[in-house]
Amino acid sequence: MKKLLFLSPLVLLAVLGGFLAKGLLLDPSLLPSPLVNHPIPQFSLPELQAAEREVGTADFEGEVVVFNIWASWCVSCRQEHRYLVRMARDYGIPIYGLNYKDERADGLEYLRRFGNPYIWNAFDHEGRVGIEWGVYGTPETFVIDRQGVIRYKHVGPITWAKVERDILPLIQRLRSET
Repeated sequence: MKKLLFLSPLVLLAVLGGFLAKGLLLDPSLLPSPLVNHPIPQFSLPELQAAEREVGTADFEGEVVVFNIWASWCVSCRQEHRYLVRMARDYGIPIYGLNYKDERADGLEYLRRFGNPYIWNAFDHEGRVGIEWGVYGTPETFVIDRQGVIRYKHVGPITWAKVERDILPLIQRLRSET
């Protein structure tokens, strides 16, 4: 009996270590989203660059698009921005943006400084639309099909490897579907 009591902390430590090791191997960008394979949440907001113009999900109709949530205060957004520019410039991917919980002047300065891969940017100063899209934080990237259904969601900065492995093949497949 004394041996069992002596071994119980070791067994408990081994079990906890197993759970911790499993957690370290998980990809945090693969957070499950209840929105994948569901219609996009509809919105209409003022455009970042032209506040008098309303933009929204109606603009996505009939095409395969990338929708990116970003902010000027987001360091990770700067990491991925060059890949968004490359996707738009080199592959003709239509990318729409949601400037999330930002100041208009800061968002405009960000685009001036780093380039603008977006067709337009909706200005979500209060973050209401972000909540409807299940945004955990910035950046987040969605691929939306021609029918307005979310087919992919990535949380965190995308890498070029992620673009080549997941996003470009998915867009190509969705574009080939009738």
